[in-house]
Formats: sequence, structure tokens, C-alpha cells
Amino acid sequence: MSISNNKGLLLVISSPSGAGKTTISKKLVDDIDGIELSVSVTTRKKRKDEIEGKHYYFKSDNEFQKLIKASKFIEYANVFGYFYGTLKNEIVSKINNGLDVIVDIDWQGTRQIEKYLPDDIVKVFILPPSIEELENRLGKRASENKENFLKRMSEAKKEISHYKEYDFVIVNNEIDTAVNQIKSILFSERLRRYRQLSLKATIKKLL
Repeated sequence: MSISNNKGLLLVISSPSGAGKTTISKKLVDDIDGIELSVSVTTRKKRKDEIEGKHYYFKSDNEFQKLIKASKFIEYANVFGYFYGTLKNEIVSKINNGLDVIVDIDWQGTRQIEKYLPDDIVKVFILPPSIEELENRLGKRASENKENFLKRMSEAKKEISHYKEYDFVIVNNEIDTAVNQIKSILFSERLRRYRQLSLKATIKKLL
């Protein structure tokens, strides 16, 4: 589907840790033309398989604070001791050039972005199929100690409690089904009247 005559949108995908939003986001980018993952800035250390500018922009705490003072972020947050932020210029320029952008953030970041881009944001919340499945996934991630597991479960439940702030809620029972449901949302949102920049010219010719 060509979106060259459309204004892009910002697809926010939020979920508790372990609900599958990262996998879903990557599949959407692989399957759909005209959509990209937002590249966040972070202060955490780069892992061996990560590439600067593709996975993250890696900055020191001092560099991150300078970006905050210069109002370069559309949203930022401290997550488990590290800062993460979404660059304002990167998002806005892509949307204005007709590209859709996926941002994988929590409810706090979503609130920040919505204040800045209320007409361009589409908010999707992903739920796990059950608390047992969420415990299983988070247990594997936090296998080093029980305290870490309990902390992650507590954070997950806090995140889930904000589901009402989202436009769409999807239960991730099966990954391909969840991806297809979000595709339906995306394709519908692309057809909103105010996103079709060539619509006025088309209507003028018809009338």
C-alpha cells in the first residue's frame, strides 16, 4: 500500500513486560511497507549484538541530560535505573514524510507523546493471555533471583492497570493473530480523512 500522499501516524504499542510487544513490533515492520521502528536513546550499556543507530542511540548520563535540557525528547523515562527517550525530530520528520512510526513505550511515555501529537497518535495496549503465562515469561527473564521477579510482576500489574487509556486493547493469545489485529487497526487509521493529504484535490475533481 502506497502512503506517499498520506500523513504518517505514530503507532504506540504498550504492554507489561513479557506480553510480546517487541516481537509484535518487529513482525509489523517486516510485514508492512511504510512503517518503521522508532530508535530510542538510552543510557544503558550497548550489548554485543546491538548496533548504534539501529537498535538504540547510546549516550552517557551527561549527554542524555543535555538532550533533556535542549528539549530534544518527545518523551523520556527512567526504567530500572537507565534513561530511555524518544527523539522529537526523528518522529515528526518521518510522520510529515508519510511514514508511520512504531514506538514501544509505557503508559507514562504515551501520556507525554499524546500531549505533543494528539492527532497523530494511535494507542494499542497488549495484554498477556493469563497471569500464569505472564508469571512464566517474567520468571524466565528474572531467573537470577526472586526479588527481581516480584519487582517485575509488580511493575507489570501497574502497567496493566492503565489499559483504559488506550484506543485499542489486544489479548496476545497467539502472536500471528495479534499481529493481524494490529494490521487491521493500522490500515484503518491510514484511511482517516485528515491523513489523506491528496483527498481535497480528489474531491475537487469529483465536484
